[in-house]
Order: sequence, then C-alpha cells, then structure tokens
Amino acid sequence: MTGKGTVGDAGQTRPLGSAPARRHVDEMATSLRGELAMQAAGIGTFDWDLVTGVLDWDERLVALFGYDDATFERSIEGFTARLHPDDRAEVTAALQTAIDRCGDFSALYRICLPGGAIRWVSAQGRALSGVDGVATRLLGAAYDVTEQRGDALGVAEVLEAMPAGFYSLSPGWRFTHVNAEAERLLSRRREDLLGEVIWDAFPAAVSSLFEESYRRAVETGQPVSFEAHYPAPLDGWYELRAWPTADGLSVYFIEVTDRVRAQEELRRTAERTLTVARISTELAGSMDADVATGQVPRMVVPALADACIVSVLDEHGHTRAVSSWHADEDSRDLLQRYARSRAAALAGIPAVVRTLTTGEPLHLTGEQAVATTPAGEPQELLSRLAPTAALALPLRGRSQTLGLVSLLYTDGRGPTADEVTTLRDVAERLGMALDNARLYGAQRQLALQLQHSMLTAPPEPDHAEIVVRYFPAAEAAAVGGDWYDAFLQADGATTLVIGDVAGHDSAAAATMGQLRSLVRGIALSTGAGPAAVLSDLDRAMELLRFRTLATAAVARFEQTRSEIAGGTTRMRWSNAGHTPPILLTPGGEVRLLATERADMLLGVDPEAPRRESVVELERGSTVLLYTDGLVERRDADLDAGTARLAAALADFGDRPLQELCDVLVHHMVDGHLDDDVALVAVRLHPQDRPRPPAAGPTDVPASVPADPAGA
Repeated sequence: MTGKGTVGDAGQTRPLGSAPARRHVDEMATSLRGELAMQAAGIGTFDWDLVTGVLDWDERLVALFGYDDATFERSIEGFTARLHPDDRAEVTAALQTAIDRCGDFSALYRICLPGGAIRWVSAQGRALSGVDGVATRLLGAAYDVTEQRGDALGVAEVLEAMPAGFYSLSPGWRFTHVNAEAERLLSRRREDLLGEVIWDAFPAAVSSLFEESYRRAVETGQPVSFEAHYPAPLDGWYELRAWPTADGLSVYFIEVTDRVRAQEELRRTAERTLTVARISTELAGSMDADVATGQVPRMVVPALADACIVSVLDEHGHTRAVSSWHADEDSRDLLQRYARSRAAALAGIPAVVRTLTTGEPLHLTGEQAVATTPAGEPQELLSRLAPTAALALPLRGRSQTLGLVSLLYTDGRGPTADEVTTLRDVAERLGMALDNARLYGAQRQLALQLQHSMLTAPPEPDHAEIVVRYFPAAEAAAVGGDWYDAFLQADGATTLVIGDVAGHDSAAAATMGQLRSLVRGIALSTGAGPAAVLSDLDRAMELLRFRTLATAAVARFEQTRSEIAGGTTRMRWSNAGHTPPILLTPGGEVRLLATERADMLLGVDPEAPRRESVVELERGSTVLLYTDGLVERRDADLDAGTARLAAALADFGDRPLQELCDVLVHHMVDGHLDDDVALVAVRLHPQDRPRPPAAGPTDVPASVPADPAGA
C-alpha cells in the first residue's frame, strides 16, 4: 500500500507517501509527546471556589505540597501554610490581582515541606467571573520545577491541564493540540480537528473578529484578548485569549453565553425601565395632551418596537390627533402617511373596536395586520412598511377609552412577554395622562370663564383711556388671587384698583371676587378716597372672618376746573403692601411712585393707619398698576424685575396704550408665566383736542358727569 506507514515483523517501517501525510503524522506525534510529557512532569491542577472558599487539588498537587487526603483541609490556608515566608506576600498579591481583575495568575515560588525540604513550584491560573463581572473561581495548574527551575514550561502545556478550552495552531493555521474541554465547547472531536485548517473547520470565523485578532497576534507578537459570538451551529459567546509562540498560536477560551445573555437581559430590562421613567416624566411635566403624546413614540422606539403610532380619539370615537415615529429614518414619512390615511377608518376596524371595547391587547402577525387594515391607501402603505408583527393597546382613562397605541415590528422581530408588559404599563400611563389633560382642559376653560366674568371691562371716560390685562399662571389651575378693577365714581372721578390675594386656587379666586366687590361697594357708597377705602376694606375683612392676606393699591384720578384749564390731573393713591405704580410722563420720563415706607398688608391689623399720596400729572401721562407676577422671577428679585419694567416702559412708551400693554407683558414674561399677571393702565389724553380714535368712544353712565370738573 502507498500513502501509509506500517511496522514490519522485523521492526522495519515502510516509507510514508506524500509530504502532507508525513507532516500530519509529525504534528500528531508532537502533540502526543506533549501530552505524555505533561503526565510525566507531574503537573497538578487546582480549583478554588471563591464563593464557598473550598480549594480543590488533584492527587498530584496534594502530594507535591506534602499533604495527603487526611491532612489537606481544602482551604487557601493549607496553601499559604506551605509558602516560604519570603514569597508569601508576593504570591498572595498576585492571587488578589487576578481575582480583582478577573485575569491571569502566574507565579514562581518556594514551598516548605514537612522535614524542612524546600521545593520550587511554577503555577499558572485564571480567575473566572460570574454574570455580574465578579470573580467566582480561580482555576490553574502547578508543577515542581526544582530540578529545572530556569526552564519554564510552555504556557500551552500549563493551560492544557486546566478545565477550560485550549487549542494550539501551527504557523499554517492547522490544529496541533485540542484539549478535552475544547472538544466539548467546539462540539468537534479532536481526531477530526487535528491537522485541519481552522478557517476550513470554522468558516464563520473568516473575516470576523476571530481571524482579525488571531492574525494581529501573530503579526505583532503580542497576546490578544477579546469576546466574540460564533454563529450556528455553536451559536455561543466566547471569551478568548490568544498568544503567539514559537510553534504558532495558542488559544485559551471559555464559553460566556449565559453571562452575555444575562447581561443583555439586564440591559434590556434597564432600558425598558428607563423608557417608562422618561415617558412618565414627560407626561407628568405637561398638561397638553397633544404635546405629551407627540413625544411618546420617539421614546418607545427603538427600545420597545421598531415603529409606534399614538392615535387620540375624541368623545365620538373619531381620531383627533396622530403622532408617529419609526426607527428607520427613511420609513418615517411612510409611517406618518399610513397613520394619517387609516385615521378616518380606525374606529371602523372590527379588531381595533374589540380592543378599544375590551381593553385587551391585540396581537397580530404582519400578514394579519395588513389583512385587517382598510383596503386602499392604508393597506398599500402598511404593506410597504412590511411588518412581521404588530401590537395594539388601548389608552384608557377613568371612564372611557381615549386612544390607541399601535406598535410595528420588522425584520422578524416580535414583542417579547416582558416588552408587552412594559407597553401595557406605558399605555395605562398615557391613557391616564390623556384623561388628566382632558379634565384639566375642561377645568381650565371653566376657570377662565369664571375669572373673566369677575374681571369686567373698564369704563371709557372722556379723554382718558383705560386698558386691562390678565394672564393666569401656566402651572396653576387658571384661577388665582390677582385682580384689577376700574370704575367711575358718582362725582366723575376715575378709580383704578390692583390687588393680589395669597394663593393660586379656587379659594383664592373666590376671596378675590369678594374683595373686589367690597372695594367697589365701599368706594361707590362712601365716595371716600383711596386710604379710607382700604381702611374700610381691612375692617370688613376682619368682621367677615377672611382668613387670608392680600395686597392692594387704589388710585383715584380727579380734576378741578382750574386743573382742566391747566392741562393737569391729580392722582391720589394708597398702597397696602402692593408693588408701587409707575408713571410715564409725556416727555418720556419714568418714575416709580413709591413711598419711603409701605403700608401694612390687608388682613393683618384692621386698625393700622393708611396713608395717601398725591401727584399732579400732565395730560398725556401714562400710569401703570400691576401685580408682582409681571416683575418677579425665580431667578431674579423684585427690585431687578421692577427696574426691567421701568426700562421697557421707557423704550416702548410712545406706542398706543393697547399695544404698549401687550409689548410689556411679552417682554417681561417671555413665555414663562411663573405667577398670575394682572395690570391696569390709564393714559390721560389732552382735553383741548378731540379724543384720539385709538382710545375708542367715550362710554359714561348718564348719572356721571362726562367732564369730571362739572360735578
């Protein structure tokens, strides 16, 4: 026969055939000699369980350290007890480093045997980690090198004795050694692998991280460590360390599939939890249903689905608003078109109706989803989106279903049970947010109507223009304690009032309404001046048991015939702890009408004295009364805000009064209503010329003199 070598009767061998066959036999012989040499060298193995503390040695290692089964206690103390005192600290530190880093352990040390003999031992090992990345075991091998202390055994031989996968490759990338654990992990017999090129035996490794890392190790002469996934039939994750040797490449590896999958599941769980938290924060931070629902699809995708559509229904079941998001940027426009095209027919799809009625999730395959979609454009667009699975969940409020969230999955993906549970939680939160927004909207609208019904339009006396503004705080319930008022008294004088009751709720609004009515009643019945009106109001609050504090400023504009002739008007005012009025003169000068010491708030001491101030105003002057919501901010104090208002009034004061008030509010608030804002402004037009058209027509009751000086 040719191509094989046989042993003859006389011990003669016939020559081998081809050169590859000879190389194959040589490589197998080399591997066999290595295994026999390991056995002869007396290499022992150890396994230290870092959780239980149990240290297992095989028979060779127990004998090497001078123990037997009866005297070895299977603990690390039994090991350290034999260490030479001069080597103990270094070896202990090397062990701790391997444990802390989940890395390799390598040491050459002396042991002291009973009777006084000292032996040199070479040891190699590696710490293995659990799912959480903390070392749980330390495996390794050790052997007596007293006779050949200077000649270290190859790393491959040491690792061969360890319960982990190990193989070596020749310079031609052929397997030259495969241990038993490698056989198990690779699901291949070593007889089949020895001599085979690794890229042929495992073709999926070609052009992958495996080949890239192995070739880099050979080219650079440096070890490489990496973690990689090998597809079917192995379909597993492996942690590998490869280092070049004179004979090729040695590879140590362990399977970490369970750890990687557990870590991936932890990551997905954390991502789902984070998604729910982000959605909850978004929903809690907005009472605008359209704004809130518009952000939800972007948060759901791609963590929980490949595409998401949120449809909000009105009280008749018709789609009122739609928002969507797709993980693939190129598919977002297509998804949006599909969502809009199906909107009109959404409530007519039987499967959707059942979900909206029963509250149960609707699971569909991609084909079922397309089949249940209305024919025409919606069905055609969904076919182009090519879902492999779909999920629909109702958005339920306290007493009705307010919408539907639809999830699409592509590329063979479908929702897992954990994802469905998370999505149901998201749908419940979104449904309650929609219900809260609906109730808040209804409450806000009612509150605004109530508030505006209490804040009536100002009068329009001759040659005096009065403008009022009111804006509720953005974060409040649209009602609060701020108020303004403007009315004529029987003698023809014009009275302006600005006030602020503590609180931002319906109770504050109710108190505000009562105080406003009291001020009107006192001023109209008594004809008293501002200070007397505030004193009577304070006593009335005490008699009527008002359990609140309030600030207010009352200003009365009066004229005599001589003042009319001189083109001036007197303003008398009194301030109960309120922000001071601001005056803009015809020449553009801005003055803060503040006293040295402010009078006490209302509701503190009904007998507190009230002072009254008087200022003579030129016709053409503008006076502004306002609440602190216009000038106070969370990041700036009241004085700074008042200075900003004065500067704005100087800049924009030449504008018509209506426009001026709007510009001032926009400039001061800048879109952030932290508090209610109320203001009332009066501009005194010259009386020796016609009333400006911008001031509107005069509207004065018949019982009130059109000209204040005629009283």
